[in-house]
Amino acid sequence: MKKIKLKKILILVLWITVASGIIGLLSFVSVEGKDVKGKSINVIVTNESENSFVNETDIVEFLNQRNDSLVNQKMKDMDVNGIEKSLNAHPAISNADVSVDVNGNAEIKITQRKPVVRIMNYFGESYYIDDEAGLMPISENYTARVPVANGLILEKYNMFYNYGIPRIEKDSLMKQLSVLDDIYAVSKYISEDSLLTSLIQQLYINNDKEIELYPAVGGHKIIFGKGDDIEEKFEKLKVFYREGLNSIDSWNKYSSINLKYKSQVVCIKK
Repeated sequence: MKKIKLKKILILVLWITVASGIIGLLSFVSVEGKDVKGKSINVIVTNESENSFVNETDIVEFLNQRNDSLVNQKMKDMDVNGIEKSLNAHPAISNADVSVDVNGNAEIKITQRKPVVRIMNYFGESYYIDDEAGLMPISENYTARVPVANGLILEKYNMFYNYGIPRIEKDSLMKQLSVLDDIYAVSKYISEDSLLTSLIQQLYINNDKEIELYPAVGGHKIIFGKGDDIEEKFEKLKVFYREGLNSIDSWNKYSSINLKYKSQVVCIKK
């Protein structure tokens, strides 16, 4: 019995010694790590092939403007959370993740926002709506290849940037007054369909606050109506294009294609 107890005591002492050593080592690394200076910054920008709103140079310049270059700064002085928060507030960035390893090498992962439509409002102001229903300003460096929405669009960027389209959809009064939610819903659907993306170039808001679509070919307008029954309306359009316009000459026969009515497509010839 005494031998068993002695063995248990020795094992316990051994574990305490090992644990103390690990804690001491971690404490040493932690103290030493605070004096390590930043050596390099590696910026990884995703969606760069689709959008070029920001690049590595832009991010480094952004950090320099904040006096947060990370390079040559002691790790204890690095405001990693603050940098990450500032980058996430950038109008062209969807998500930013900042990390620094024990050797002082910083990595910044950037995901760019993805526009689905460019708004050109009634007052000549221009901005984007992205795929997450957020408003974003026009970039001086890059123009996204997305459909343009114009016409009777009274919403100004500064008024609706913080209000947001999700809030418009939940507010019955704003939903009646604003057309941004309808524009977003239709544009988002178009962006997720390769055929429609190549076909639709413009969304026009008429005086009845209804959407008219203008395709790249055919010389006709598509009367879409409100931003409801979107899938049904586009499926009718595809069927009509596939079966009703089955010859080259047919594409120029019509001045308008009306999708507003249930289970039918109403066309007017030129």
